[in-house]
Amino acid sequence: MSSPLVIAISGASGSGKSLFTENLLKEFSEKGKSVQVLREDHYYRAQDHLAMSEREKTNYDHPKAFEHELLVEHLTALRNWQSIDYPHYCYKTHTRLDQKELLKSAPVIIIEGIMLLANEALQRMFDIKIFVDTPLDICLLRRMKRDIAERGRTLMSVADQYESTVKPMYHEFIAPSRFTADVIVTQGGENKIALDVIKSHIQQSLL
Repeated sequence: MSSPLVIAISGASGSGKSLFTENLLKEFSEKGKSVQVLREDHYYRAQDHLAMSEREKTNYDHPKAFEHELLVEHLTALRNWQSIDYPHYCYKTHTRLDQKELLKSAPVIIIEGIMLLANEALQRMFDIKIFVDTPLDICLLRRMKRDIAERGRTLMSVADQYESTVKPMYHEFIAPSRFTADVIVTQGGENKIALDVIKSHIQQSLL
């Protein structure tokens, strides 16, 4: 039996990665294809040993904020048709939750996140690398709406974090990683042509 096809979808925070992932997932689910989806932000490091004031100082837009070693371990297991204990993360307490979810492998595995293509060990795990390229001003507006509505953040805290870490980390790590991608998707997660091209490529790979 051949290994599952692993697809990485990367790009800036607010670029439309999640929407592109959901649209791709919908395409295959409607055709009865088994797909498993992972999110890189589930792999933020546990910070139970730190006080809340220290957790709030963490640079969550730096590669070191993620436990990529565990993600590599999990992708290796999934590629070998093994199940994993998928971690969950709480943005309000800035640490891992105690709960884990048993995830089974599938013929197609999609993982999305900001730093996936900036890590060489992870790059070697991917069969298809996609970068969603969206103007930063649009990304900022989307991030503000999301963080205020879903994560209990204030407008000022989102703006301060954007200037201090999000924007500089994007230019240092995320923007350069776009050149490692196999496909660069413009117009965000609703680019129908890009979806059709990638869907066709995946279908051919599964034959």
